[in-house]
Amino acid sequence: MSAPKEDVTQLAARADSACARLGEVKASIGRSIFGLEEVVEHALCVLLSGGHGLLVGAPGLAKTRLVHTLAIVTGLDDKRVQFTPDLMPADILGSEVLEEDDAGKRSFRFIPGPVFTRLLMADEINRASPRTQAALLQAMQEGFVTVAGVRHDLPKPFHVLATQNPIEQEGTYPLPEAQLDRFLMQIDVPYPSREAERAILIATTGTEEDSAVPVLSPGELMELQTLVRAMPVGEETLNAILQLLALARPEGSPHPDVKDGVAWGPGPRAGQALMLAVRARALVQGRLAPSTEDVAALAGPVLKHRMALTFAARADGLSVDSLIARLAAEAA
Repeated sequence: MSAPKEDVTQLAARADSACARLGEVKASIGRSIFGLEEVVEHALCVLLSGGHGLLVGAPGLAKTRLVHTLAIVTGLDDKRVQFTPDLMPADILGSEVLEEDDAGKRSFRFIPGPVFTRLLMADEINRASPRTQAALLQAMQEGFVTVAGVRHDLPKPFHVLATQNPIEQEGTYPLPEAQLDRFLMQIDVPYPSREAERAILIATTGTEEDSAVPVLSPGELMELQTLVRAMPVGEETLNAILQLLALARPEGSPHPDVKDGVAWGPGPRAGQALMLAVRARALVQGRLAPSTEDVAALAGPVLKHRMALTFAARADGLSVDSLIARLAAEAA
């Protein structure tokens, strides 16, 4: 059923205003982050979708700087946790301490951990033990933590942008597949181009360094998240998402590389993530409704951590990225 004309007009007006504000957001981020336009776009899509993002790349590629810049621009208070093998769940969630007042009465008081913030940077999340990873990922999913049987709600909005070094590096604990699914998108951070690296060297090694300025407030970000969910998705775009999911699942897929080379495919949560992300990308680019081009552009970041290849497929040289790109082109 189509929405009333007044609602469509109001939605279009809200979208136009949001596009202008997001243009200011990108301009502010561009004062501090160079040559990562696609990475910035994907990170904004994560925040506008109300989800969490996993930034994957080698050390020194400005992942930490990007997260802090996003916090400044969106007005979100942020905290950073450096994940190490000896980090315990209580170091993230918080703990209770026994206190004694002047009258000698003893009681427990909850001391919140760094997870009680609006934007948490989990730095090098794959260096922590599986137990600590699970504690954070459960808080991401539930939106609250439970300590000593007492529930403590996290602030809203609440987002986690975790960074991760490539799995091939030593001293890492790969995130289990079920926990990777909690991240709306996996954003690969590449090395900069020669031109971008030149701008980085000039801008960051002088006596003065430009920095991002606040643009949004937490309340405005939540309004944008509501707008993303209200944006219309055409039947063609919806069918492209459904077709992509069907092609990526080994059960019933007509694609031979998927049937023989994919150990497991994306579940319904992947479709939910893609529905939100394509709307957010359209808004970031100044459009009211997403298209099949958005589906193709975001298929990789949304699906790559929700699929796994068999050992035989990897031995034959098949990669998840190339497979998803082919499936996305076929679905669109």
